[in-house]
Amino acid sequence: MLVASNRGPVSYEVREDGSLHARRGGGGLVSGLSAIGPDAGALWVCSALGDGDREAVRRGVGEDGVRMLDVPADVHADAYNGIANSVLWFVHHMLYQTPLEPVFDAEFRRQWASYEAFNRAFAEALAQEAAEGAAVLVQDYHLTLVPGMLRELRPDLRIAHFSHTPWAPVEYFRMLPDDIAEQVLRGMLGADRLGFLTRRWADAFTACCDALVGGLGQTRVGVHGLGADADFLRQRSHEADVDERMAALREEVGEGRRTIVRVDRTELSKNIVRGLLAYRQLLADRPEWRERVVHVAFAYPSRQDLAVYREYTAQVQRVAEEINAEYGTPGWTPVVLHVKDDFARSLAAYRMADVALVNPVRDGMNLVAKEVPVVSDEGCALVLSREAGAFEELGEYAVVVNPYDVVGTAEALHRALSMPAGERADRTKKLAAAATALPPARWFLEQLDALRG
Repeated sequence: MLVASNRGPVSYEVREDGSLHARRGGGGLVSGLSAIGPDAGALWVCSALGDGDREAVRRGVGEDGVRMLDVPADVHADAYNGIANSVLWFVHHMLYQTPLEPVFDAEFRRQWASYEAFNRAFAEALAQEAAEGAAVLVQDYHLTLVPGMLRELRPDLRIAHFSHTPWAPVEYFRMLPDDIAEQVLRGMLGADRLGFLTRRWADAFTACCDALVGGLGQTRVGVHGLGADADFLRQRSHEADVDERMAALREEVGEGRRTIVRVDRTELSKNIVRGLLAYRQLLADRPEWRERVVHVAFAYPSRQDLAVYREYTAQVQRVAEEINAEYGTPGWTPVVLHVKDDFARSLAAYRMADVALVNPVRDGMNLVAKEVPVVSDEGCALVLSREAGAFEELGEYAVVVNPYDVVGTAEALHRALSMPAGERADRTKKLAAAATALPPARWFLEQLDALRG
């Protein structure tokens, strides 16, 4: 069995003395793959992402069960930043400001050639490594062409592809040049089976195929809603470093105050700025909450090599500062904003959340929405965007919002803060049960079984 993804389970850095230091990654795929055990003969094919990774490949240093591909840095940059993150991500999350973008010019075509080369490198490595009839699980929008390329090289293989993002509706997907849109769909349809996080995204893909390439052909489509890893989260959230972070956060928040918590990467789709504006609206419309609530907002920088992300991160900081300047008092800071990634501090915030705010404009799933109810100490109300994939499973027990409606979101925050303790505890219990229905190990094995079946 083989897994293919842009980012692998390990990364390397070169120390000052020239030695290489390996760091293990986390996430659903890593814990999912561990469920099949070390003796299953699994191989993870991934890309070298930085200088340390490339040096490890050159020295022949590696972890058992991992093959890292040293794709030329400029090809990787074009494929990853130029196409995957600046085109495919924008299409599926419907992020373009269409009066000005996208512009599919000669530069786009040059970068697309790199995306093809990047996908081909994966297809060739998988074809080389796979045993007769092996199962290959290809991950995400970085590798949409791999199934089709691999099918040509190795028709004997069982191939799956899983999309961790939304899928664009037909009219938005058609923004891509016709030949590119068809290439993406036919690349995906090289798989025996395609997986999506929700029925909505699966239906959107099927509709694109019906409209642009005449249907799915022999490819089957399934839905696997990745859940939270309850055992890991509950254990990890009660370790000493999390307790330390909780004590520090409680000091920042102040005694007896309620908390509205959000934990996100500063990803354009996460809608952090409108979340802050909704909190400001709450303080304006409901003065009774002033000095009684703090918005604990963790906005961890993402994709800072792209200018639009740097600008967005700066805007998040600017709005938080404006709210604190407008409403803050000597004893109360309305917004506690942290931008340095710290997993232990995130878990501390989860535990002390009275309200969790998850308001993306569009999100494949959003695991934060699933993790907070699992970890929360006293129970929390979830304010959830109807455009998050998690809405499909959690919407019944959440306070649901239109992510563009700042006034409506402010009112939802008031409702969540005002929720009686008994109702909040009951909703948290139901949220946690729904959130953990398909933990990473079962999510992974379910896909493998469906492919083999």
